[in-house]
Amino acid sequence: MANTSARMLRLLSLLQTHRYWPGTELADRLEVSPRTLRRDVDRLRELGYPVDAARGVAGGYQLQAGAAVPPLLLDDEEAVAIAVGLRTSAAAAVGGLEETSVRALAKVIQLLPPRLRKRIDALQSVTSPGALGGGPTVDATALTTIAMACRGEERLRFDYTPRDREAAARHVEPHRLVSLGRRWYLVAWDTDRGDWRSFRVDRLTNPALTGARFRPREIPGGDPVEWMRSRLTAIPSRYDVSIRIAVAAETVKATVGQWGTVEPLGPAESRLRMSVDDLSWPIWILGALPAEFTIESPEELRVRARATAEALLRGA
Repeated sequence: MANTSARMLRLLSLLQTHRYWPGTELADRLEVSPRTLRRDVDRLRELGYPVDAARGVAGGYQLQAGAAVPPLLLDDEEAVAIAVGLRTSAAAAVGGLEETSVRALAKVIQLLPPRLRKRIDALQSVTSPGALGGGPTVDATALTTIAMACRGEERLRFDYTPRDREAAARHVEPHRLVSLGRRWYLVAWDTDRGDWRSFRVDRLTNPALTGARFRPREIPGGDPVEWMRSRLTAIPSRYDVSIRIAVAAETVKATVGQWGTVEPLGPAESRLRMSVDDLSWPIWILGALPAEFTIESPEELRVRARATAEALLRGA
C-alpha cells in the first residue's frame, strides 16, 4: 500500500504539469505496466481528478480543469510562495480579500510539513505590513533568516552599510521586521551601542544566526511600526521638496498618504512638502496626479522632472 500511495502521488505530480503524457512514457516514468497505470488513473478519477484518456497505440493521459478544486501537489517553493501571497492579501494589501485569504492561509499552513511551516510562520509572526511597495530588491533568504532570528529570539550578526559610510559588522537582538513605505526595515536592540536601532534590509548583507538567545525588550511606545515612522521623520533627508499643485488638497493627500504634508492653498490648489533621499518618489506622485504643478524646490527635482518628461516624450 505504501508503494501504491507513493506511486499515486508521483502520477498526480506528473499530471499536474497539464502536459499530455503518452501512456508508454508515463508508465516508464512510474516503472509500472500499462494495466497498473490505468488502474491508478481510475483511482485518481474516483478522488475527483478529471483525467482525460486517449485510447490506441499513441494514446495517453492529461489532467484537465474540473468543476471543483481537487487537492493539489506543490513543491516546497510553490507552497512558500502561496502562503506568503495569502498573508499579503490577509494583511489588506488587496482590498476585499482579507477574510478569504485568512481562511485559505489557515488551511495551507496546517497542511504544510514542519520544515516549511517553520519558515512561513517566522515571516508571518515577525513582519508588520505598512503601506505601498516597490522599493529596493531584498534577498528572500536574508529576509527569512532575519525573521527566524526575530521569532526564535536569537541574536543576529550581519554587515551593514549606512548612508555615506563604510560597511561594518553589527550584532543585534532582532525585534521585528517592518515593511514601511517602499522598504523593509529591521527594528532591533544594538548590543554594541546599547540602544534601539533600525536597519534597512536592502543595505544589510550576510545575516547569520549566532545561536545566542536573549530575553526580548519592550520597544518604546509598544508599536514597532509607529516607532519606525517616528525614526524616519527624525532622520535628516537629502532633499526638502516643495511643489504647488493645481488640485484640491484632499486629492493630493489620498495619493501621498503619510509620506508628505499637504497645505490647502484654495479650493483647487495645494502645496506638497516632502523630505526624501530619492527623487523618484515625488516624480511618481506628480505622474499620478492629473494636474498642473510648479516645483518650488529643490533645483535637482526640476532637472529630474525635465529629464523624465523628455524621456517619456521620446518614447511616445
